Amino acid sequence: QVQLVESGGGVVQAGGSLRLSCAASKSIFSGNFAHWYRQAPGKTREWVAGFTTGENTDYADSVKGRFTISRDSSKSTVYLQMISLKPEDTAVYYCRGTQGKFDYWGQGTQVTVSS
Repeated sequence: QVQLVESGGGVVQAGGSLRLSCAASKSIFSGNFAHWYRQAPGKTREWVAGFTTGENTDYADSVKGRFTISRDSSKSTVYLQMISLKPEDTAVYYCRGTQGKFDYWGQGTQVTVSS
């Protein structure tokens, strides 16, 4: 069993920045098995950012140019740097990692962007 713990959420004004962290109990964030998702009130969970091949990354169009995903060399922590935040970025943010045939999710961290 792998535990994922997110942190770094909070309340920020529009235009502000936050850095989310997701720490795993094992090194599961290798390859393309590291992603961030978010779920806004009344909406379904949506993919935000992730690793594709090697160290290449991809982003949802709504966050491209503003969010950056990264991970540490031990592959046990993944980050999401968010700048130029907008009220529509308000959501609970989740990290997801995969080991073998199992997917693991964190408990989520709330990000609230005030206008």
